[in-house]
Amino acid sequence: MPTPAPAPGTLLPTTSLPIGALAKSSGRSVHTIRWYEAQGLMPGVQRDSGGRRRYTTQHIAWLDLMVRLRATGMTIAKMRRYAALVRQGKATLAERRALLQAHRDEVLARIDDWNTALALLDDKIDFYGEWLHQGKRPVWPNETTPQRLPTKR
Repeated sequence: MPTPAPAPGTLLPTTSLPIGALAKSSGRSVHTIRWYEAQGLMPGVQRDSGGRRRYTTQHIAWLDLMVRLRATGMTIAKMRRYAALVRQGKATLAERRALLQAHRDEVLARIDDWNTALALLDDKIDFYGEWLHQGKRPVWPNETTPQRLPTKR
């Protein structure tokens, strides 16, 4: 039985994309894509006979990973290390996994810190809501009596 043809508009992993098409498909600017490449964070970029960059659809997912790693606090140095490991091939799978696991652990710790901060914000919002509703300052948790902050003179 023959392999069915891809749906119209579906890009195959081997599809060669110019940078503008990659930008449109990934939701990233051409400038951003060039920056990632200049930082050594875009493995597998080929050039055509005219010297223009050519990408595959795999670069769309790669860019998404790079942007998310950066957004979650991974340093550019660690991202470069990860990209270098990818370039080295299958022999680095365990090291890549360990690098991503360590970053995941850092992200979870950061999420825990953010959840603690969020709970404090929720408490403070409730505190002000109660104050507005009652017309007087309520007691803050762990306070025995309402206290006023010193005023600047």
